[in-house]
Amino acid sequence: MRIAASAPREIVERPLRAAMAPLLGSLVLLGLALGVATLVQLRLGLRPLTALKESLASVRAGRAEAVPADQPAELQPLADELNALLAENAAALANARSHVANLAHGLKTPLAALALRLGEQGSDPDGTMAAEVSRMDRSIRHHLGRARADTSGGAARRRTPLEPAVEGVAGALARIHADRAIAFSHSMPAGLALAVDPQDLDELLGNLLDNGWRWAASRIALSAGPGPGGRARISIEDDGPGIAAGDRAEALRPGRRLDESGDGHGFGLSIVRELAELYGGALALEAAPSGGLRAIVTLPMAAAGPS
Repeated sequence: MRIAASAPREIVERPLRAAMAPLLGSLVLLGLALGVATLVQLRLGLRPLTALKESLASVRAGRAEAVPADQPAELQPLADELNALLAENAAALANARSHVANLAHGLKTPLAALALRLGEQGSDPDGTMAAEVSRMDRSIRHHLGRARADTSGGAARRRTPLEPAVEGVAGALARIHADRAIAFSHSMPAGLALAVDPQDLDELLGNLLDNGWRWAASRIALSAGPGPGGRARISIEDDGPGIAAGDRAEALRPGRRLDESGDGHGFGLSIVRELAELYGGALALEAAPSGGLRAIVTLPMAAAGPS
């Protein structure tokens, strides 16, 4: 015997729909609540890491010398290791610079004395020894510059105001080249500072401005300002003979002098390029509107703060 019963589908499906609607709504609300809770937990949990990242950025920009020691227990060992590494790098840099300074003093003084002796009447009739001494002096200057750049791998990115450095270097060069009537001018925003070691900045500016003083006809102009990527753009141009476009790459080679009649050594521009690249910047040479040379250096800017 088979008994069949039938009823409208709506009678069966209506209770199911009535039960599913609040259930789905509850699941959606529960999912949203879990998502919001996860985001809040991640934001709160990662906040110490974000603060540590900002502290490292301050060290890199020269605003701080170490990351704060008061860290959560989970990050305390990492902060201690970072500070130990920064301290070791600073000590190694100071030690290397001390050795470089001692080496420079130890080699330059005997070479200077030897050059004076060779300058005496009859000491070097054909000039061969004097030429060799000059070559040794150029080589020592170049390799000292290279050693200084190489040992600055953990470069001390202290906050260094640009304008006082420019005025100090320009004032010294004006006295050195007092026999040349060169007008020097500079313009830059007030308070512009670089994340560069002061000694490196002085050497970089000194090489570029000295090159300008040697070749300018009557004036040198320096301008600086913020550029893209958190870098400052420093432009130094003169009204001298300039460098032909095809010779500019050659002029950046160590020891390469395009005019052998001058008294330079041919290492200034290459040292400037190496120092700029050490800090993630660059050196470019181009023609100035006056027909002279324009050297453009990019260097990292330091954020506002005490020097």
